[in-house]
Amino acid sequence: MRKQVCIVGAGPAGLLLGHLLRAEGIDCVVVEQRSPGYVLGRIRAGVLERITVSLMEQLGLDARLKAEGMPHGEFSLADGERLIHIDLMDLVGQQVTVYGQTELTRDLMEACDARGLQVIYGAEGVTLHDVATDAPFVTYTSSDGTEHRVEARFVVGCDGFHGPSRRAVPASVGREYERVYPFGWLGILADVPPCGAGLIYANHERGFALASQRSPTRSRYYVDVPLTDRLEDWPDERIWDELATRLGPEAAAHITRGPSIEKSIAPLRSYVFAPMRHGSLLLCGDSAHIVPPTGAKGLNLAASDVYYATEALRAFFGANDPDAIGGYSDKALARVWKAERFSWSLTRLMHRFPEDGPFERAMQVAELDYIASSRAAQTSIAENYVGLPV
Repeated sequence: MRKQVCIVGAGPAGLLLGHLLRAEGIDCVVVEQRSPGYVLGRIRAGVLERITVSLMEQLGLDARLKAEGMPHGEFSLADGERLIHIDLMDLVGQQVTVYGQTELTRDLMEACDARGLQVIYGAEGVTLHDVATDAPFVTYTSSDGTEHRVEARFVVGCDGFHGPSRRAVPASVGREYERVYPFGWLGILADVPPCGAGLIYANHERGFALASQRSPTRSRYYVDVPLTDRLEDWPDERIWDELATRLGPEAAAHITRGPSIEKSIAPLRSYVFAPMRHGSLLLCGDSAHIVPPTGAKGLNLAASDVYYATEALRAFFGANDPDAIGGYSDKALARVWKAERFSWSLTRLMHRFPEDGPFERAMQVAELDYIASSRAAQTSIAENYVGLPV
């Protein structure tokens, strides 16, 4: 098989890129190791920045997002009994949209056949070859044992942190930046109404908590836990009790308890791989960077990567402009590092780290006091939360 672009990974980044390239008349194929059911079964982010929504609008795949997505013009920071409201609309005139990553992926998947986007699922042993040259190719084995080869002018890795794309870049070329956090997020999904109109990020002496949502009848909550904890250590009732304590009395009074429909513990890390382009290989999303979920930047960073990649590939194939490809990594990384900074700073502000002492806690209190009393500080947070311009 020969294509102009071979995309590795059929998560939201890979599918979004595939649809955008098809809309530009660029011949591409998406190769995915897992099954469609597995891809859809991953419970991930649910807060969309304007860049992500605008790309779905551009594709005309935003009908369900507009009908079911929940616009949010505010969120809150909680510290003990205090709630600091960040009014996004008042401060920066923008909002975010709560719409689960699973639903976004479903919208993209269901449009593939009608729009001629070829997606190959169940591709085992995906391997990238000759990515430093102008003639890269990708090999894989289908479920019946048949070996396949996809020749392309460019390969785009959208295959996540553990995928093969980043590993195709020689160690002598790439550099890793990483911060691993000493806790994980225990998440619970339940079919209960949210406890408030917006998200609540809480810093409590017992630890961090987050009240989020997926719909008017489905809520997503988190508490931070030691990495040694197991799911069996946390029955539903214990999680609800902990949430009520950490979120504070105002939020606790509106929490509706119910049985979990999904629970998981996710480790946290900040990670950047640079450069995000090597030869004919471009990296997008989690294959090149990871952010802690504080601030909901992961999926939205992948969307901005896809935007930059689409612009570069359109310029290359439409105007024969090799400089556009050459500038992809610097453009993408400039936004990545700003999002990494915001996610790291919000994580540092709202979590109690094991090594922290009285000084570190006093700094958190001072910072929260400043935010509570300063419109300038709130504006800076709001500007970053809704997403910086691409």
